[in-house]
Amino acid sequence: MKTVLFLLLALSLFIFNLKAQTLPDSTTYKIETVDGNEFIGQISKEDSLHVLLKTEKFGELNILKTDIKKKESIKVQQIKNGQLWFENPQSSRYFWAPNGYGLKKGEGYYQNIWVLWNQFSYGVTDYFSIGAGIIPTFLFGGAPTPVFILPKFSIPVSKDQFNIAAGAIFGTVLGEESSGFGILYTNLTFGSRDANVSLGAGGMFAGGEWAPAPLFNFSGMFRVTNRGYFITENYLISAEGETLIMISGGGRWIIKKAALDYGLMIPIVSGMETFIALPWLGFTIPFGNTY
Repeated sequence: MKTVLFLLLALSLFIFNLKAQTLPDSTTYKIETVDGNEFIGQISKEDSLHVLLKTEKFGELNILKTDIKKKESIKVQQIKNGQLWFENPQSSRYFWAPNGYGLKKGEGYYQNIWVLWNQFSYGVTDYFSIGAGIIPTFLFGGAPTPVFILPKFSIPVSKDQFNIAAGAIFGTVLGEESSGFGILYTNLTFGSRDANVSLGAGGMFAGGEWAPAPLFNFSGMFRVTNRGYFITENYLISAEGETLIMISGGGRWIIKKAALDYGLMIPIVSGMETFIALPWLGFTIPFGNTY
C-alpha cells in the first residue's frame, strides 16, 4: 500500500511539474539571443531545453535556451503598437535641471556633459537621493577644481500627475579660499515621467553672498518615439541690473539603457547684437535597480 501511495505521489508531482512548464505565461518578455536579435512576446511553453515565445510580428518562435543571452520581463505599458518603448534612463532630469520626480530606491546614474562635468546620483529611498560631482580642471596644469554634492527630496502629490521636489547644489573649489557656491531650489512638475513640464525657482549663492534675485526655470520633456524625447530647458536669471534669458531645445536618444542628450542653448541679453547658439552634448548611464 505504501508503495502505491508513493507512486501516486510521484506521478502527481510529475504531472504538476509538467503543467507548470507548459502553462502559458501571461507576462511579456524581451529575449535577446547570442547573435544580437531581440524578440518580444509571451512564453507559451518552456522546458529545460526550449522556450516557445509567442510574438505579434513573427508568430511562435522555438528558441533554444543555449541561444538565449538575456531574458527579462517588461511592463505592458512599454508595448505600443507591438513596439517596445524603452524606459527613460534619466526621468528625474532634463538636460541638467532636475524635475519633481526622484530616483527610486537603489537606482542610480552617471552623467557626463562635454567631458568635464561628471556626476553620480543614487536613490537612497524612493523620496530622497544624493549626488556628487567634479569638474576635473586639475588635469589642466593643476587648476582649481570644483566639486559638489546634490541632495534632493521628491514628493509624489498625485501619482504620475503632480510631483514636488526640493534640493540643493553645495559646492566648493579646491585650491581656492572662500569659494563656496550653490543653489537652493524647489520644483513643481506636472505630468508623467514620459511627458511633463516643470516650474522651478532657486536662490543662488557664491563666496558667502546670496544673489539679489532668484533664478527661475521652465522645462519640459515629451516622448516622440520609442527611443526619443523632445526636451526644452529655459532660465531667467537677474543679477547686477542685467537679465539673462537662456532658452534651449533638443532631444534625448535612448541607446539600450543609456541616453544621449543633444541640443542648442541660446542666451538672450538686452543689447545683444549677435545671435549665439551653444551646442549641448551629454551622456547618461544608469546603474543599480534601474528596471
